[in-house]
Amino acid sequence: MSQQLIDYYKAIENSSAKMLDAAKTEDWEQVVRFEGACAVLIEQLRERAASEQLHPEQRAEKTRIMQRILNNDAQVRYLAEPWLMHCEQTQQGQAQYLH
Repeated sequence: MSQQLIDYYKAIENSSAKMLDAAKTEDWEQVVRFEGACAVLIEQLRERAASEQLHPEQRAEKTRIMQRILNNDAQVRYLAEPWLMHCEQTQQGQAQYLH
């Protein structure tokens, strides 16, 4: 049963890697799509983790997977920063136009 928890972590890692690949090519629609997939997987993982536990060796594997996920996330945020700034400036420009 606990292998299924690890499989969820691996699926989240896979989705976060795809999100990073999409960010590297500035395909923001794909980034958002994979972010949504991560959110669904995380919610499913939370539900399962409430009733299942990992074995000690699996906890170490989980830690390694989580480190890679966090690294992917940090890289996506770094790559997305200019795009987010542009979106914010565009929204501010539209708001000024409407007033």
